[in-house]
Amino acid sequence: MIGFHDDNCRPVYSSEKGRLCPHCGEAIKQCRCPSPSVTSGDGIVRISFETKGRKGKGVTVIRGIPLAGTALKDFVKALKKRCGSGGAVKQDAVEIQGDHRTQLLPHLQKQGWQVKTSGG
Repeated sequence: MIGFHDDNCRPVYSSEKGRLCPHCGEAIKQCRCPSPSVTSGDGIVRISFETKGRKGKGVTVIRGIPLAGTALKDFVKALKKRCGSGGAVKQDAVEIQGDHRTQLLPHLQKQGWQVKTSGG
């Protein structure tokens, strides 16, 4: 067969294990591959408050956090606990329900990151 190599012919789903890691072939939950690299940016963590597309309900949005994988999830969990509200990680941003910019700004600066507020 032309064009098929062992690197290109790996299963991505198993009825027993579910989704599989494309690199090691293990179940995603049991994958031991290194975390994907942190998204490259300008190295500045930005905090803003947005209501657009949320039916008037506002969220604090944090972009540019230099963490990935489980480290990011654990960090966001601590932020939500600190603010006493819910939130989520969506694409390249962390969303915390409510306006917590003044509370989160010093906490993020203590992590050693350069932090700026953006937006209105």
